[in-house]
Amino acid sequence: MSRRTDRVNELLREELGELVQLHVKDPRVEGRFVSITEVQVSPDLKHADVYVSCLASDEAPEAVEGLQHSASFLHERLVARLRMRSIPKLTFKIDRSMETADRLSNLIREVNHPDGGA
Repeated sequence: MSRRTDRVNELLREELGELVQLHVKDPRVEGRFVSITEVQVSPDLKHADVYVSCLASDEAPEAVEGLQHSASFLHERLVARLRMRSIPKLTFKIDRSMETADRLSNLIREVNHPDGGA
């Protein structure tokens, strides 16, 4: 990944995090602990995958649905806020890294203590 895409990823993550917390009024998102954990832009900067995490992981699919519904609103806000030639099309996805880390942690714990003891 180039330095430029790294900078764009970080900039979009910060801006989207703020916009989601302060301006998205969709009931599937508002009032939930939604975090933008990562943004991955395509090399041509035309598309961006935005990874979302929720404090309650069972709320993540609904929150992603709400964010995808708000994607055009968020895109317009990014156009107004950022000095970029073009803003990528946003696609929201569930960040499953915390679930994976938890599952791996449990597996390691089972291997180290097969009898279930600590």
